[in-house]
Amino acid sequence: MLDDVWAGSSTCSLSSDGISVEKMKQEFHKAWPQCPEKAMDFEVNEKPPQDEPVEVAGVTKIKAVEAVGGKKGKYFMYAGLAMIMIIFELDNSTVGTYRNFATSDFNQLGMLATLNTAASIITAIGKPPIAKLSDVLGRGEAYIITVTFYILSYILCASSKSFDTYAGGYVFYALGQAGMAILNSTIVSDLSSMRWRGFAYNILYIPFLVTPWVSAFIVDSVVHGIGWRWGIGMFAILMPFCASFIIITLLVFQRRAKNVGLILNERLTIYSFCSRIDLGGIMLLSGGFALVLIPITLAATATDRWSTPWVDALIVLGAIVLVSLVPYEKYLARHPIVPVRYFRTMSVVLSVLLGCIDNIGYGATHTYLFVWSMVSHNFSPRDAQFLTYTNGVAQALSGIGTGLLMYRYRTYKWIGVAGAVVRMVGYGVMVRLRTNESSVGELFAVQLVQGLGSGIIETIIIVAAQISVPHAELAQVTSLVMLGTFLGNGIGSAVAGAIYTGQLRSRLRVHLGPGVSEDQLTRLYNSITGTLPDWGTAERTAVNQAYSDVMGYITIAALAFAVPIVFLSLLLPNKKLGDGHNLVQESPSSDSVDEKKSHI
Repeated sequence: MLDDVWAGSSTCSLSSDGISVEKMKQEFHKAWPQCPEKAMDFEVNEKPPQDEPVEVAGVTKIKAVEAVGGKKGKYFMYAGLAMIMIIFELDNSTVGTYRNFATSDFNQLGMLATLNTAASIITAIGKPPIAKLSDVLGRGEAYIITVTFYILSYILCASSKSFDTYAGGYVFYALGQAGMAILNSTIVSDLSSMRWRGFAYNILYIPFLVTPWVSAFIVDSVVHGIGWRWGIGMFAILMPFCASFIIITLLVFQRRAKNVGLILNERLTIYSFCSRIDLGGIMLLSGGFALVLIPITLAATATDRWSTPWVDALIVLGAIVLVSLVPYEKYLARHPIVPVRYFRTMSVVLSVLLGCIDNIGYGATHTYLFVWSMVSHNFSPRDAQFLTYTNGVAQALSGIGTGLLMYRYRTYKWIGVAGAVVRMVGYGVMVRLRTNESSVGELFAVQLVQGLGSGIIETIIIVAAQISVPHAELAQVTSLVMLGTFLGNGIGSAVAGAIYTGQLRSRLRVHLGPGVSEDQLTRLYNSITGTLPDWGTAERTAVNQAYSDVMGYITIAALAFAVPIVFLSLLLPNKKLGDGHNLVQESPSSDSVDEKKSHI
């Protein structure tokens, strides 16, 4: 392992034996973009070529942390990541479930898909700005901003007296989730080599193998005890406490690095800060996607809105804004959030597309899964939680296995193709086995198959994109792939919401008969708490069948989206995974070493 942290990508391998502080000092002014000499040149010269990215502060700081911390520092960072992932996954598997009961209590269950989609959009478009902030300010500083969003969201949601206040709090929650997801993924990728990347990335989700089962008991106890408000509110204490471990570790080692001269203080002007984070690009990227997806979501949950002219106008305007992002990033942005060369990089383009389309199916089939299982199979909140998160547990396990296969065979394309095929077969089976007549075993088996395919695909697309860019762009390319996955999830929720809104009332009327009142239809449509007929009655059987009809339409839509995933996976470049950090900065010597190893 090379001792020089700036020499190519050998620094951040999982097998690193340490980084030389002295060597960093010698190379410092070549690597640190914010020292006076560099800053002066930067202001005078033209914009640096996009194909020659400059090392960013966030990357320099994390390398400096490795340098002064050594193995001990790396262990502290992994321990901090473990703490924050435990609370992150516990939050994911409880607060999201309380959303079902919150919307039901506010008699707004029909708005569940809209809330899910809005949260997915905010989480998606929030990732690139937070990734840029972590590059400009540092990883630890970005964590502090993220935890602040979380605390605000918990307070607003737990104390909400109306659906509007709850939804407002959920906006901050979505921003907190965006930041936590991208920062956790970025740091583990900072510390790992190409060959280990898939495994290291999925090691983050080991807590998810336990938290869904624990959280199911927590949710069941909270819902039937202290209530969902207290269930959310307790995270206002738990989240900052667990996050403090990784934050303190990063800040303490950054301070030590400053003391030995590895990090220089820089006073950013408002202009230079906005330039560094590419504020214009962020506004175009986030605004364009918001203008496209928000009207689609609103129209999907009220079918008559498709006939209103403002829906089409906003979608067209959003498309124009997104198209204008390309010339802006090419000719105006000094630190582009989406470098134009990404559009010519097949690995990046296909990773974003695969993540988006794959998550359309996931978002569609999971938006109403919790509600459907409680209605059509009389599941308790605990059992519905088990069913919902079986997919995620299988995904975590298959992701870890995929990472080990990638380490062993130094490749990923055909593993990804196999995952795409499994995913498509899983949706085909789901059409047959996700009904009100399916057994409990069949319901869980479908979730396991889906999770297996999803774990493979999600691992492949992250690694394929990350190894195709230099370390300085690691956070932003990761955020773009995650942008694609969360946008897909949002579109899937919108699809589910459109089907739920457009079909449930009519299916209830068909199965309950012409004598059913509009008031009863409205109550069954908007809430599942205290409105369902008793289990076993003819009326309840009719309601079960209506909900299963709607779920059947949703699974068919998901199957249609699964087909192009197979074809896209076949187009992925079959690149070799070396022991460096990425293929762009891998030195010739490391390539030759990898070549020799591959023949052993």
